[in-house]
Amino acid sequence: MRFHLIDRIDEYEQRKHVRARKLTSVSEDFWAGTPPVMPAPLVLESLCQAATWLIVASTEQRKRAALLQIGHVSFLGDVHPGDVLELQGEVSAMSEEMAVLAGTARVGERLILSASDIMCALIDADDLQAPEETARLRLQLMREGAR
Repeated sequence: MRFHLIDRIDEYEQRKHVRARKLTSVSEDFWAGTPPVMPAPLVLESLCQAATWLIVASTEQRKRAALLQIGHVSFLGDVHPGDVLELQGEVSAMSEEMAVLAGTARVGERLILSASDIMCALIDADDLQAPEETARLRLQLMREGAR
C-alpha cells in the first residue's frame, strides 16, 4: 500500500524550503491505539514526502529524493484524526546527487516532530514513476498560489 501523506504544498522556494500540510481523517488506514494516534514514523514520512516534492520542483521534475539516513529526529507529540499536520522543510545542502534536509511537523502551535540531517540520494524521477503521473500529482499538490 502506498500512502500519500501530504494534501497540499502551500509554499516553496526552489532549493530552499517547503511548507505543506496534511488534513488527517478518521477514515485513513494508519491509525493505531485508543484514542487513535498517527504512528510517529508516518509523521516523519509526511515531512519526507513534502521535502521530496521540493526536490521535484527544484529540479524541473528530473529528480526525486530517496532517503538514506536521518541524523536526528525527535517525536514530541501525537497527531489525532481531524488534526491538520503542518510541515516545514528546509534544504541544508544540495548537489546533483545528494540533498541534506531538516524540518518540523506541527499541529497548530504544538511541535510534533523535529528532524535534522536527513540525507537523501537524488535519483532520476523517471525511474520511479511515469513523468506524466509526476506532473499530474505535482499540479494537484501545488495549486495556484504555492510558490
